[in-house]
Amino acid sequence: MKNLVNLRSLVLAATLFSGIVAAQKISSNSVKTVVSGTSTLHEWSMTSTGGNFSGNVSGNSIQDVRYAMGSKTLKSGKGPMDANAYKALLADKYPNITFSASSVNLGKGTMTGKLTVTNVTKTVTVPVNVTKSGDTYTIWGTASIKMTDYGVTPPAFMMNTVKTGNEVKITVNAVAK
Repeated sequence: MKNLVNLRSLVLAATLFSGIVAAQKISSNSVKTVVSGTSTLHEWSMTSTGGNFSGNVSGNSIQDVRYAMGSKTLKSGKGPMDANAYKALLADKYPNITFSASSVNLGKGTMTGKLTVTNVTKTVTVPVNVTKSGDTYTIWGTASIKMTDYGVTPPAFMMNTVKTGNEVKITVNAVAK
């Protein structure tokens, strides 16, 4: 009986230890994010490579997914457009755009989490593709949102003759180790 109790304790300890060892913390400090949309004049896009991603790999999923990007890291290559975007995003008051999710599975699927822009947080479901190569994970996803849902007034300029469309597409590509 004593040997059976010792065996159970050993199996339990090995199981707990293997779960701890199997977890892999991954992160990236150069996540590429593209925000694109339309206006009455032309299509536009802004790109950032300053986003941060982190998570914990557990089996075939990534747990505790975290993403953050400074609003002012988005650049269009056109200074006045950038200034209008930062003003609309209230970037001085709310400098970060964040997303968090409890988990995402490897492969193609969806990830549901909380997106925060300005001071508004909403639950979004994002189509994603998560691949693994060695100890590197690539997480790619695209979602469309309406700026007004997040307290952002679509920018307008040239005395309101050029107006930005309300819907924007956000594409995030994180390569994490």
